[in-house]
Amino acid sequence: MNKLLSNVKKTAGFTLIEVMVVVVILGILAAIVIPKIMSRPEQARIVKVKQDIMAIQSALDLYKLDNSFYPSTDQGLQALITKPTNDPQPRNWKTDGYLQQLPIDPWGQAYQYINDNEKLKIFSYGPKGKDGSSEIGNWTSDTENTNGSQQ
Repeated sequence: MNKLLSNVKKTAGFTLIEVMVVVVILGILAAIVIPKIMSRPEQARIVKVKQDIMAIQSALDLYKLDNSFYPSTDQGLQALITKPTNDPQPRNWKTDGYLQQLPIDPWGQAYQYINDNEKLKIFSYGPKGKDGSSEIGNWTSDTENTNGSQQ
């Protein structure tokens, strides 16, 4: 019985070689995976912008469903949060609003909104800001690259 217990104690742990093999394998995996993950933050920001724009578009569609028109460019996206007081005034504005708050794009800027005869443009100026040419909007397709130009 004592011999059986001593054999169990001897085989209960990992050897230094086994631990080193696992560490080396984890190091190799990290060397392969981490650079691929770390090069994607800009792509993640663009995905967030597209999701925010879809949420804003949905809120605008609900606004139109209730009031038969979209907010004017002057009323802006703020009309989704607080009831507009200027014309055209919504007749059936939802008392809780259509969004709890307006999202901010990943670069810290407000989303832009233009209502051109019920043709809506919702967009972010993107990573280059207002002076750059990197707008990301509801007209942006998946076939465009991250700086907003057509491929």
